[in-house]
Amino acid sequence: MYDKNSGKHQQLTSYAGEDRNPVFDPKNPDYYYFLSERSGSFNVFKAPIDQEQEARALTRFTDFPVRFLSSSADGLLSFSYDGELYTLREGEEPKRVEVSIRHQATKNADSFINVSGGVSEMAVSPDGKEIAFIARGEVFVTAVDGSMTKRLTQTPEQERFVTFSEDGKAVLYASEREGKWRIYKTEKVRASEEPFFYASTLLKESVVVEEEQDVYQPLPSPDGKWLAYVSGRRSLRVRPMAGGEAKELLGPEFLLHMRDGDQYFTWSPDSKWLLAEYNTTLANGEIVLVDISGARQPINITESGYSDGRPKWVNGGEQMLWFTNRDGLKGFATSGGSQRDVYTLFFTQEAFEKFNRTKEEEDLLKAIEEAQKKDKKDEKKDEKKEEDKKGVKELKIDFDDLRERKARLTIHSSSLGDAVLNKEGTMLFYLARFEKGLNLWSTDLKTKETKMVQKLDAGSGSLVWDKDMKNLYLLSGGSISKLSADASKKESIRIAGEMSVDADAERAYLFEHVVNRTKGAFYTPDMHGVDWDALAQSYEKYLPHIGNSYEFAEMLSEMIGELNVSHAGARYSRSIPNADATAALGILIDYAHTGDGVKITEVLPRGPLDRAGLNIQAGHVIERIDGELLAADADWAKFLNRKAGKFVLIDVLDPASGKRSQHTVKPISLGQENALLYRRWVKKNQEEVERLSEGKLGYVHIPGMSDGPYRTIYEEMMGKYHDKEGVIVDTRFNGGGDLVADLAMFFTGEKFITYATEDRVVGYEPTFRWTKPTLALFNEANYSDGHCFACGYTDLKIGKTVGMPTPGTCSFAGWEGLSDGTRWGIVPISAKNKAGEWMENNETAPMFQVKNMPGQIDRGVDQQLEKAVEELLKDVQ
Repeated sequence: MYDKNSGKHQQLTSYAGEDRNPVFDPKNPDYYYFLSERSGSFNVFKAPIDQEQEARALTRFTDFPVRFLSSSADGLLSFSYDGELYTLREGEEPKRVEVSIRHQATKNADSFINVSGGVSEMAVSPDGKEIAFIARGEVFVTAVDGSMTKRLTQTPEQERFVTFSEDGKAVLYASEREGKWRIYKTEKVRASEEPFFYASTLLKESVVVEEEQDVYQPLPSPDGKWLAYVSGRRSLRVRPMAGGEAKELLGPEFLLHMRDGDQYFTWSPDSKWLLAEYNTTLANGEIVLVDISGARQPINITESGYSDGRPKWVNGGEQMLWFTNRDGLKGFATSGGSQRDVYTLFFTQEAFEKFNRTKEEEDLLKAIEEAQKKDKKDEKKDEKKEEDKKGVKELKIDFDDLRERKARLTIHSSSLGDAVLNKEGTMLFYLARFEKGLNLWSTDLKTKETKMVQKLDAGSGSLVWDKDMKNLYLLSGGSISKLSADASKKESIRIAGEMSVDADAERAYLFEHVVNRTKGAFYTPDMHGVDWDALAQSYEKYLPHIGNSYEFAEMLSEMIGELNVSHAGARYSRSIPNADATAALGILIDYAHTGDGVKITEVLPRGPLDRAGLNIQAGHVIERIDGELLAADADWAKFLNRKAGKFVLIDVLDPASGKRSQHTVKPISLGQENALLYRRWVKKNQEEVERLSEGKLGYVHIPGMSDGPYRTIYEEMMGKYHDKEGVIVDTRFNGGGDLVADLAMFFTGEKFITYATEDRVVGYEPTFRWTKPTLALFNEANYSDGHCFACGYTDLKIGKTVGMPTPGTCSFAGWEGLSDGTRWGIVPISAKNKAGEWMENNETAPMFQVKNMPGQIDRGVDQQLEKAVEELLKDVQ
């Protein structure tokens, strides 16, 4: 509470949970009302100003939290509960307010939308004449030549993971209906009269696989006899396509789950093996070779400890391609980004030897083969006929030294999107990003000639050959393109589809999907003690009253929030063409100024007005922008709307001299201004630590757990502060990322060798770790990896800690997009501390708890920082 007469603040509550929405009792200002969790869920409480212990509950709701407390001038309280408005007079029971809103619907729940893009996945038919794809959660098939497009499914539920059967007579996909994922197929009823899906009139859908648990990601074997799929999100199974018992190939001991569809596997051409991704840990991805007969145990064929993934069978199954970050440039932090390369591994010694032949050797062998063909022409015809009878050649894997038969195919590491090999196995095509977006590149594997063949500037992309490998298909930015075999020519696949959308039915399904996946993927089966089924049922009643996706996302956030878990919730946003975007001039202003214009109190360093020759200073008044007077009663922000990065003219008055001047400047975005304010705050903290410690200590701040901040603190601690006796490591307001291990190792260096001459010390080991004392600052706003760091620093006893308790939020998020554009997420994986305790909801308290109080922090006094300097000085003296 703020006392205007004395200018002092007083903390009224100290409950360890949350108190919020305080309002004075208008009849007795010595009392106030507020919402508090101290009874379990938010309820209305009343307390005397000076006696928190006398707080008493005025409501006793249990199932939902009370929200949005306010009071009228005569003491009538109002709040919301369970989606309804209530009023309350002290001493009475809450009364529900009857609200009737009559209005005409702004739009119909049912609507038609055109489908010309927005493709999320695709599959090319075996004959290369059709493409099946998913758009807005529905299955479509379009012609490769022409624009005829057919919608195969018409459900409010989502369909995903589309593929063709090996003979092209069926389209397979998964759909989540009646609360469960099943695998379906659609076939043509009049196949002889209507050979193409895109031109079919009658279609028949049937269930292919249904189990007690969810099943999805169907992948038929090339011979059409087997179907591989994911069961229960953490099990890879295979079963006969004709029906029969399924067998598990990989279970939860191999597979992690973060979101639906996050497993990866692919068939060998002879339908006897699968290549799959699996994670030994969250940090290391490996590739496993799976024998579907079960005769051999799954074999880790990469064993690299790096991030290996996305394997593909190529060259008739004699090779595989995969991506690895083994050689690429990496972030300075181990959790930072890394570039990848395309590698290949050969399953036969013969294929490996062929790959290693020089161009001269290859040309010589080709000449010999041509000569032999002339002599054995008839014999070759007979062999070809015999080969056609046999069909696909059975793959013989040489397991001896298998892992040694590998090679790097790309000559430059990059951010990769996808990669394929041509039919002859001589040319690599891949999507790579170096500066802006992904572009299509090629490398001749014999000559190593590498060039860009298509400039795309794409955000993401995937490449797929048709069955005969005559055309290469690219899916990027929601659109499909066809490329020639050498990728030199590119043409767009025209899509002309439409679909009806029942927004209410779609929203009902999306709600069910969120409920089911939350229950199926939450990191503990007890759901934090919440009766999830009952909770979901109680929130389902809101659905008929949801009018748009913004409201839907808010409702989902409320429901998921009942789990009391971090990294969870929902949000909806959309791009608005030509939206308002206020620019900034990089100044702090005097709000007490009452005249025309904007009075400057500070020009932010490196901002638009901090330029050589401008000489704009505190006390100056900006009178006009682009000739428009900044009147005292006008909102001057409107004159900067959509002006970021554009030249504007400002008129500036120096009241001290009465001089006026005009300057052309370039405003910046609000985000850029926030970055300037952040640098200002860090610099002031550094100066304060320098002053308070009399030059003995340094100060660094870590705003987020990523490679950039790590490089900054490394630069400052090993450079600017290398001769300081200790450093304060400030992580307050750290939003997370993945850096805790790097920081823990960096701060725990122990000097074991000193390099010196008789005159001076010139170095020591380790050269890349800090070997002097540190002290960590953290507070209530640390989140995610910001909490992981606070806990790790404390458990490892690296140094003292100062600040406020950090909420327990050290978990991993599993977010996904819904068909209406909503994004939502929960926690599939959390963390445990050294004691084996779950870190979620397990706060980490500092050694010295100090709260930055109002009345101090607004005057520039950082009480936490002062305490940090005091304590670290004790360690270095």
